[in-house]
Amino acid sequence: MEFKKLLVTGGAGFIGGHFVKLALKKHPNLEIINLDLLTYAGNLENLSELKEHKRHKFVKGNILDRSLVSELLAQGCDGVVNFAAESHVDRSITGPDAFIQTNIVGTQKLLEASRKASVKRFLQISTDEVYGTLGDTGEFSEETPLAPNSPYSASKASADLICRAYHHTYNMDVVVTRCSNNYGPNQFPEKLIPLMINNARAEKSLPVYGDGLNVRDWIYVEDHCQGVLDVLMKGKSGEVYNIGSDNEWPNIEIVKKLLNLLDKPQSLITFVKDRPGHDRRYAIDSSKIKRELGWKPSYDFETGLKKTVQWYLENDKWLSGVLDGSYMEYYQKQYSN
Repeated sequence: MEFKKLLVTGGAGFIGGHFVKLALKKHPNLEIINLDLLTYAGNLENLSELKEHKRHKFVKGNILDRSLVSELLAQGCDGVVNFAAESHVDRSITGPDAFIQTNIVGTQKLLEASRKASVKRFLQISTDEVYGTLGDTGEFSEETPLAPNSPYSASKASADLICRAYHHTYNMDVVVTRCSNNYGPNQFPEKLIPLMINNARAEKSLPVYGDGLNVRDWIYVEDHCQGVLDVLMKGKSGEVYNIGSDNEWPNIEIVKKLLNLLDKPQSLITFVKDRPGHDRRYAIDSSKIKRELGWKPSYDFETGLKKTVQWYLENDKWLSGVLDGSYMEYYQKQYSN
C-alpha cells in the first residue's frame, strides 16, 4: 500500500518526530501534514532539520478539534497515523482527566473524521501496557487479553477497542501497533533513561522505584518507527502488531549501565517508594510482525544505549530548553494566532 499524503498526529513528540523524519526519508514522494498541540512533550526542535522541507507541513492544533482535522484531511490525506497521546504513567495517576480526553475521545474524533474522509488506512499507535503485567515467564502476544492497570494504559486500551469497533462496524481499514518501551534521542526527560542520564551528569540522586526489579523490554526508537512504517505499508487491515526487540532489563540494571557509561558512582542511586499499581514485568512477542512483514530491529541494546547517551551529552541546548520550558514558551507564542 502506498500513500500520497499522511496526516500524522503527535508528530512533534519523541516517537512521532522520529517517524516523520524516517517516513520522509524512506518515501521520497510522500507528503506529511504534522498535527501537534505542542504540549510539554511536543517540541519543534525535534524536527529542526525539517524547517525548510517541502514535503512537511506543521500545524499546531488538537486532535479533539474535529473541524480542524477534517479540514486537514480534505487537503488530500489518504492515511492517518495517530501518535498523539498523553503517555506518562505517573502523570496519569495524578491527573487522569487529560488522558481520557486525548487518548480516548481524541482517538474517536480522529476515527470519525477519517471515516467520513474515506482515508485508505488509519494506524493507531498503542502500547504493550494495555496487556497489564506478567509474572517471571511468558510474553504478551496479540491474542493476550487486555488488562490495563493504570489510567494511562486503560485509556490506550479503550482507544484500541474503539479502533477495533470502527473496523468491524464500518469496515474501515484500521491497524494497531503495540510497542515496548522506547529510548533514544529527543525523549522528554521525565522518562527513565533520559531522566537518569540528566541526573547522573549533574550528580543528583537517581530515584529508582521500589526494589528496582521491575522489568521492561526496550527498543530503540528508530527500530520502532520502522516497524510502524512497515505496518502502515504492508500490514493487514483489522490486525494488531506487537513491536518489541526481545530486550528485557530490570530498571536497576538500566540505571547501572547508564552510570557506567557516564563514569558516575552507583552511590547516586536512591530507592524511592513504588508508584501505585506499578506493573512488575512486560515482555512482548513480536514474532508476528517479523514473520508476516519481515521487520526486525537493527540496534542491539549496547549500541543503542551508547548512541543515546552520546546524543544527550552533545545536545545541552535541547535539554536545557526542554527543562526550563523555553522551547514550549517560544513555540506557544509563535503559534498563538
